[in-house]
Amino acid sequence: MTKTQLYLISPPAFNLDDFAGELKEALAGGPVASLQLRLKDAADEEIIKAAEILMPICHARDVAFILNDHVDIAKKINADGVHLGQDDMDYGDARAIIGTDIAIGVTCKDSRHLSMVAAEKGADYVAFGAFFPSQTKKNTAPADKEILSWWVELFEVPCVAIGGITVENAQELIDTGVDFLAVSGGVWNHKKGPKEAVKQFNILFNA
Repeated sequence: MTKTQLYLISPPAFNLDDFAGELKEALAGGPVASLQLRLKDAADEEIIKAAEILMPICHARDVAFILNDHVDIAKKINADGVHLGQDDMDYGDARAIIGTDIAIGVTCKDSRHLSMVAAEKGADYVAFGAFFPSQTKKNTAPADKEILSWWVELFEVPCVAIGGITVENAQELIDTGVDFLAVSGGVWNHKKGPKEAVKQFNILFNA
């Protein structure tokens, strides 16, 4: 069984200078696999500016930089990956635009069918959720952790669990063998700060 890793997601809105400091602090807490920059309502220029500041911070710590949704920008800035929701661009269209060097992850909510289709097309990872009530995504369907166990048992493509995950509730998801836990508020809003949150998640992963 592979060891679960942390997949950070940016807050839905932030002051760039402040968040750059928070990100550095978080990454000092222990290993992090990736950061997804998720700015749903921001202008392209804002996203590019944020990427120019945040991507080098990630790469200095060997953290992959993933952009949510904006395939054209992901190609322009040479991000490590792009994440597609079910309402975003089709996987095939996205792959045609960005070529083979940038990873593509696909949201599959709680659907076994969608996840198998995504993997068949060539997705680099599939994401399931939400597993717990989430402040970041209000209108998402609840998922059952059984879907993680099912996926891990049958498929090679990595899977990501998302939605309301905190240090307090993560263990039952880790126990499924899930490859990555995608966490936003559970790190940035942790009562002892992002560095402590990352440290605590890694203690759980290493137990």
